[in-house]
Amino acid sequence: MTNAPEPTFASSRSDQVPWWWQLLDADGRVLDRERTEFPSRSDAESWLGEVYPDLADDGVASVTLLEGDREVYGPMSLSP
Repeated sequence: MTNAPEPTFASSRSDQVPWWWQLLDADGRVLDRERTEFPSRSDAESWLGEVYPDLADDGVASVTLLEGDREVYGPMSLSP
């Protein structure tokens, strides 16, 4: 057995860039709401999959996924 150091993972870095959804109304204007940040793209996409009906009911027409300030994709409609 060796005394190898514990592995470090990117997710434990304090300088990690958050993933978040920009919420847009039907005219494509950004809605001024508190944003929810996620540690990974997967977490952000899973969250959207769970809450998109509620967002649509609250007037969100589309969303854009961002990593920090970088647009990843979108706008993506929340219409069925």
